[in-house]
Amino acid sequence: MYHYNDFDAAFVRERVAQFRAQVNRRIDGSLTEDEFRPLRLMNGLYLQLHAYMLRVAVPYGTLNPAQMRQLAYIADRWDKGYGHFTTRQNIQYNWPKLADVPNILDALADVGMHAIQTSGNTIRNVTADHFAGAAADEIADPRPVAELLRQWSTDHPEFQFLPRKFKIAITGSPNDRAVTRAHDIGLRMVLNDAGEPGFEVIVGGGLGRTPMIGKVIRDFLPQADLLPYVEAVVSVWNLLGRRDNKYKARIKITVHEHGIEEISRLVEDRFAELRPAFSGVDQDLLAEIEQHFQPPAFTIKPVDGYEAARAANPAFRSWTDTNLAQHKAPGYAIVSVSIKAHGQTPGDATSEQMRMLADLAEVFGHGELRISHEQNVILPHVHKSDLPEVYARLRDAGLATANIGLASDIIACPGMDYCALATARSIPIAQEIATRFDELKLEHEVGPLKIKISGCINACGHHHVGHIGILGLDRAGVENYQITLGGDGTEDAAIGTKTGPGFSADEIVPAIERIVRAYVALRESPEETFLQAFRRVGMTPFKSALYEAEEKADAA
Repeated sequence: MYHYNDFDAAFVRERVAQFRAQVNRRIDGSLTEDEFRPLRLMNGLYLQLHAYMLRVAVPYGTLNPAQMRQLAYIADRWDKGYGHFTTRQNIQYNWPKLADVPNILDALADVGMHAIQTSGNTIRNVTADHFAGAAADEIADPRPVAELLRQWSTDHPEFQFLPRKFKIAITGSPNDRAVTRAHDIGLRMVLNDAGEPGFEVIVGGGLGRTPMIGKVIRDFLPQADLLPYVEAVVSVWNLLGRRDNKYKARIKITVHEHGIEEISRLVEDRFAELRPAFSGVDQDLLAEIEQHFQPPAFTIKPVDGYEAARAANPAFRSWTDTNLAQHKAPGYAIVSVSIKAHGQTPGDATSEQMRMLADLAEVFGHGELRISHEQNVILPHVHKSDLPEVYARLRDAGLATANIGLASDIIACPGMDYCALATARSIPIAQEIATRFDELKLEHEVGPLKIKISGCINACGHHHVGHIGILGLDRAGVENYQITLGGDGTEDAAIGTKTGPGFSADEIVPAIERIVRAYVALRESPEETFLQAFRRVGMTPFKSALYEAEEKADAA
């Protein structure tokens, strides 16, 4: 992974010192809240419903054990003993005191981390496939390019006051695990006819109140052209983007209003202007960055103990069936650690859990951890012979839930429990759904099912691309939950379709159960997933299951 050089370290320390002075001026009254707001947002500090919230960047989701331990230390020292991992591969602290925030930022700088551009109308944390550098289906590790984009975008003088926030996601695999089509710019590594790697460039994706799937603006972009091309896209939008209405300011609206053909023409013209200025220094920097991302020294040893443990222990076998992914190195596996035990808050990890995961990465995982956009923690490089011991330690820590990709592996935003923008609760609904499926012992029979919950129309829970999406709204002071079906965040991305009228907080869990039971009855075989079944039969049978059952209950 990337390690700060002297310039990086000095840059971050200067920002911390600058913000410390700004905080002191806010505390002594020299700055009003209105004056302080843009300054704190530039450093990832929000004012939430009950307290300040600090959002810390985990660049492209990659951490080392020392960084994870420092996140745990911050949680204990200045918060309430836990952190919340988000769909942007960040971690959020929900209870810091304003006076302590500069100390937190100094502690982050000690381990090469910061909170710069995790808020505000800037280019946000660049996210990536959480299996990057490990996945068997990967063309190449995209994280060096993500790091190049991070360095280029941090404090870029032209892009500090954009029309709105701007999000970039990148994957090195044809199987999209980074939701690239729902980002302002999505980058998917592809090979041309000569077998050379480059990128399919997608623009204008995004969720929120106007969800849109991004459009392909370049089928193949050589890697050497990537940085000037991305700069061309952002600069064109920076000029065209709507500043008169923040709800119409995102690039998805710009693409919709002008059309992809006109946007493409403008981007190509701007790219032609910019490309000569990129004399190859960016590629030299990329080559330097790539040296930080060399694969670990993988070991070769027998896996007999792993196979024997699978045969002897049904719980271990169940966990390996759901929580492991295929690794590119023989004898290795990618371990997804669920931090979504049934009934727990999705994305929350205690300081004890963080330290234990750091220990596992250090002892068994070649010193690497990843945060997924689905709010779980990844050990990307674990030899199969070590998996029985890894599982045992996870089980003892309450982190061995075998539910990755299943109904209880729910994405949920903080909702009205924390967020000042939320119109409904997300966390309790996620907890109740997960608990109900645990009671039914049905989720392994159901198989892959992505349920995503947002507590407001801003869609931080990615509900639009959930197989089952839930949007919490305020209807005359009462929480109401709208359901969408058929969303997809993969390379075949789709926005879910609304089923009809929403459900109260008391009704939403039974409604989700009816949908899932309808799917089990409708599917042609256990191998047909929920999404496949929905695409085959359409909305009608699911609406019947949802609303006819409700009407019968009302009549009774």
